[in-house]
Order: sequence, then structure tokens, then C-alpha cells
Amino acid sequence: MGDWDAGTKSTVQKIPLLKTKAGPRDKEEWPKRLKEEYAALIKYVQLNKGSDQDWFTISSNKEGTHWSGKCWYIHNLLKYEFDLQFDIPVTYPQTSPEIELPELDGKTSKMYRGGKICLSIHFKPLWAKNSPHFGVAHALCLGLGPWMAAEIPHLIDTGIITHKG
Repeated sequence: MGDWDAGTKSTVQKIPLLKTKAGPRDKEEWPKRLKEEYAALIKYVQLNKGSDQDWFTISSNKEGTHWSGKCWYIHNLLKYEFDLQFDIPVTYPQTSPEIELPELDGKTSKMYRGGKICLSIHFKPLWAKNSPHFGVAHALCLGLGPWMAAEIPHLIDTGIITHKG
């Protein structure tokens, strides 16, 4: 985890690792995996709130296959908020979810069509190494969080996105 700052490393080490190796097609084990996902997310949210670094809300459909919410980034004391969504891949947990910020689609080269953020260089190898122990909370902590910290200030400073206030 050499590319992450000390705070991110410290936080991710406190997020529970998942034990159940099951994806949405595994009707027997998926509900157990989903409970582990929720427990890890709850812990991550508690860690963020405890350190006054709350930066997202998220929920899933009943089946746990589609997730959506909001994420935000504070820059120069202004809050920039974005819709967040992703589907759990059928090959999950071997394959990480492709996190989407649809309203930023086409605004940065660090994004694929549909607003899917680029995680291939830093995050995906780490996910592969830690599968099936990583889950949604880990994807947000080690994927979306660092992506936003790197990209959002640049998009603001170059005028590509502006505050909606």
C-alpha cells in the first residue's frame, strides 16, 4: 500500500476484512457476504465520523447488487457533491466494483465512459491480491477516496467543475 497516505493506511487497517467468498449469483452464501459488507461499511462510516472526515452516503438495493448514494469533497471551504453508483460484478469478489460518478463523465482522462473512475493502476492490483477479503468499504477507502483527492481539486482549479452554490 505504498501509494496511500498514512491516514488512509491507518483507516483501511481498521475496516474489517471479509471472510465469505461469494458473489450475487451464489444464492446460499451471498446473504452472509452482504452482512459482512454492511458491517464493514458501518465500521468505515463510524471511523470517518469519529475523525470528522465523513464524505459519503451509500445504500444498496434489496439484493445488494446495485449501490448508490452521494460523495462530496471540500475544497477551499466549499462542498462539491456528486452522485455515486455502481453495480456488484457477477464475478465479485474476485472483480472489484466499477465506481461511477456519472456527472463527471468526460471531464477527466482518469475516467472511463459512463463516469467510471479509473482505478486500474493503483487499486485493482491491490484488490486482486486481497480478494475475497476486500469489499465495498475498501473500494471506497482505497479507490474512490484517493481518486477524488487527486482529481477533484484539479477539476476545480482548471474550471472544469464549478461550485453549485
